[in-house]
Amino acid sequence: MSTRARPRSLRARLLCAFLVPLAVVLAVVGVAATAAVRGELLGQVDDRLAAAGARSAHADGDADGDADGDGPGSPGDGAGPDFLLVPGQGDGTLGARVQDGTVTEAAVIGAEGDGEALTAAQAAALAGVAPGEGPRTVDLGGLGAYRVVATDAGGGGVLVTGLPLASVHAALLRLVAVEVAAGLLGLLAAGVVGSAVVGRTLRPLHRVAATAGRVAALPLSSGEVRLADRVPAADTDARTEVGRVGAALNRLLDSVESGIAARQASETRLRRFVADASHELRTPVTSIRGYTELVRRRGGLPAEADSSLRRVEAEAVRMSGLVDDLLLLARLDAGRELVRADVDLTGLVLDVVSDAHAAGPAHRWRVDLPPAAVLVPGDAARLHQVLANLLANVRTHTPPGTTATTSLRADGGTAVLEVADDGPGVPAGLQAGVFERFARGDSARSRAGGSTGLGLAIVAAVVEGHGGTVAVDSLPGRTVFTVRLPGATVAEPDPEEEPAAVPG
Repeated sequence: MSTRARPRSLRARLLCAFLVPLAVVLAVVGVAATAAVRGELLGQVDDRLAAAGARSAHADGDADGDADGDGPGSPGDGAGPDFLLVPGQGDGTLGARVQDGTVTEAAVIGAEGDGEALTAAQAAALAGVAPGEGPRTVDLGGLGAYRVVATDAGGGGVLVTGLPLASVHAALLRLVAVEVAAGLLGLLAAGVVGSAVVGRTLRPLHRVAATAGRVAALPLSSGEVRLADRVPAADTDARTEVGRVGAALNRLLDSVESGIAARQASETRLRRFVADASHELRTPVTSIRGYTELVRRRGGLPAEADSSLRRVEAEAVRMSGLVDDLLLLARLDAGRELVRADVDLTGLVLDVVSDAHAAGPAHRWRVDLPPAAVLVPGDAARLHQVLANLLANVRTHTPPGTTATTSLRADGGTAVLEVADDGPGVPAGLQAGVFERFARGDSARSRAGGSTGLGLAIVAAVVEGHGGTVAVDSLPGRTVFTVRLPGATVAEPDPEEEPAAVPG
């Protein structure tokens, strides 16, 4: 399984863009400087080597050489070649004689000024040095690296002179150490300064982001909202990139505020219209109901006319309920304060379930209550309506014989009220919008009792006004509406008070 790399912040990317090229430049400069110093040091060694080779060649021409090569200074012997131990040669100078490709004698001037013979392996490394090639570097094992040069001695003989490179290598090592230390300190200092500069440069962007975050935290979906936050004028300079972002955000906020104000004005007009229309409709609808009932009670009407009046009266009753529901929703949308007092949910459940049993005797009504009363702060009339609407929803949309169970419990300071039934259930496609206004589930539930589609919308509005939540979980054979109300407390039961009975 591949893992995605964590995104780096803009600050980190800017620091990397600054420090990585700087590190590359420092590395290139260090390599170039080291190469230049190495070349200079090798040039100095080569100059001294040329002088040492000239002294060796001069000394070899003046001395009587040992032709057979068995004299002092042969490999393994403690003495050195005659041309090596001459005035002017320094400690560590190497001298060797090569005759027909074979080293006949080789030694190095020691700290005491005496010749120290090379081992056979060390001497063999000098056999391939030829005259005219110029100085070259050879590795002599324990003696380290040497810079050597060969001189033609005549008669097939070759004189090899060498100087050690230990001092050159030590100088280069010290130079590299200084370069690395200085480079790391320079990168550290550049990182600290760069971080401070980048942080200061990005500070206006942080203020722009903070403004956007505060606006995003506002409840923009509903209600009257004013977007008072704006990016400061200092961060809206069009000559800078961040300033252009800040200015664009301010223009966006102005546009959003205008759109929200227009939406709020439209919603306010619509709510006022619904409230006014509902209020105005209550009187004529009530009059229609009254006159219809009055005419029907006088009697003497033909059967067909009496049936029509009964139908008119039924529809007037239904319209009256619809008008009342619309007026209630309009008042809730307007944010009218609810009457706050301690509400005994246990007693409320018993009362509402008893009413539901009387209104729907064909259903089976059950309660599951805690031993102690559960109290919540709220509006008793509105909470009564919440439970009444939930039970009316069961009675209206489930067939006779359905069992509905109303349960109540306190869960960590939250009152949990559930209404469950074993009816056909709410289709999965309708559950998301079941609390919307005029929502109906005609394809799955019967409408024999009539429905305005506002009952569950009133439930959601009242519960939200109490700071609670309502949800539905439905499958064929089990539908559960769950209401959660905050601020619940449990009162100790009164031993002298007998609980009310609910008809089964």
